This record gives sequence, structure tokens and C-alpha cells, in this order.
Amino acid sequence: MLRLPGEVRACLFDMDGVLTNTATVHAEAWKRTFDAYLRDRLGPDAEPFDVERDYGTYVDGKKREDGVRDFLASRGIELPEGTPADGPDDDTVFGVGKRKNALVMELIDERGVDVYPGSVRFVDAAIAAGMAVAVVSSSANTDRILAAGGLADRFPIRVDGVRIAAEGIAGKPAPDSYLRGAELLGEPPGAAAVFEDALAGVAAGHAGGFAVTVGVDRHGEPEALRQAGADVVVSDLEELIG
Repeated sequence: MLRLPGEVRACLFDMDGVLTNTATVHAEAWKRTFDAYLRDRLGPDAEPFDVERDYGTYVDGKKREDGVRDFLASRGIELPEGTPADGPDDDTVFGVGKRKNALVMELIDERGVDVYPGSVRFVDAAIAAGMAVAVVSSSANTDRILAAGGLADRFPIRVDGVRIAAEGIAGKPAPDSYLRGAELLGEPPGAAAVFEDALAGVAAGHAGGFAVTVGVDRHGEPEALRQAGADVVVSDLEELIG
């Protein structure tokens, strides 16, 4: 028995922070990238990136370029957009994003990928119950991370950063990526559940008219998830297995 509304036939999972414990890796990569950039741009006394405050507010759950743009704007910095062909040394939104991504890959190669056991048990229970499942993640490294975590076979359907860029899908907090996931599973939003730990992702689920948006509280901030639009808040998905 799964503790979900009876109309739910599909489950749409964010990856980082919901299925895999890679949110800390992303936070570290963002901090190292932004701190170096701010020192180069503003000098040694530049206020550093604050993981507790800035990560959830400006970058968590968003497309990489949106995260770069939104955080730097908070510090009064506007960069040229550049193009996806830019390299990590280019002083553009895409260039800074490439620097962050290179650090993420380095950290994952060094440390591997941990998965949340309770989330894996919930996914397996959902599949056993006949539900369709998909991953909806802003990460362009979704395939690599799922494979490293031993989850690739469970999720043949994915709306990741690569698909989002190729199809021009609006990133979270817009609901479009989750709506695309439901479409690929052949279900309307009203028959799908969204599982998210990021405020932007919860807002996306709330805006999409899904049957239920589940906030996964990995940071001890359940009220923030509720305010963002979570219908249910749990600390681990295993709580939803009856």
C-alpha cells in the first residue's frame, strides 16, 4: 500500500536530494565556483556564497544557467549569456555554468553517488504496484548519476537537463518539465504525483495541477516546503509505504 491519492497512476521524481544524495555535492561545487568568481570579480573581500542561504534561494532545482544568472544578479552582477558552446574559461552565464559542472563531475568521480535507501524502496513499491515512474531533473548529468547510483534501469523515462535544453522546456519553478514527464508516461497531471526537495521544484509541482506534490524535507525546513506548495511533507519517502 502506498499512501498516495487513489487517482495517482504515475510518479515523477526529482533526482538530486530525492533519489540521490548529491545535493551536497552540487552545493559544494556551486560554492567553490561562485567564491572563486566573486574574488576575481570583486576582490578578496567579496561576500562568499552562503550554502545555507543562497543555495536554496537561487540555484537549487533550477537549470544551471538560471542558477548562475539568479545568484549573480543578487550580487549586482550581470553577465552576457554566451552560448552552450562556451567553455569553462568564458566570462559568460554558460561559461560559469560549465565551471560548476566540471567541479560536479570531479567530485562525483572522487566520491561516487549515494542513494537514499527509503527512496529506492518507495520506487520499487510504486513499480510493483503498476505505477509508471520517471525522473524529472534539471541536471544535465542525470544519466551518469543514475548509472553511478544503480538506478538507471528503474527510470527509462527521463526529463533531464539535456532534454530540457533540446526541447526548449522552461525550467523549474515553471511546471513544464514535470508536465513533459507526465506526457511521456501517458498520464494527465491529475493522475501524477511529484516528489521534490527543492523549493523551486515544489513550486513547479504546485503550479502544474498534479494530484499531489510531496515535499521531501532533507534540510529541516518543512514549513518552507509547505509554503512553496507541497501538499504533503515527509523526511523520507519510506514514510509513504503503508
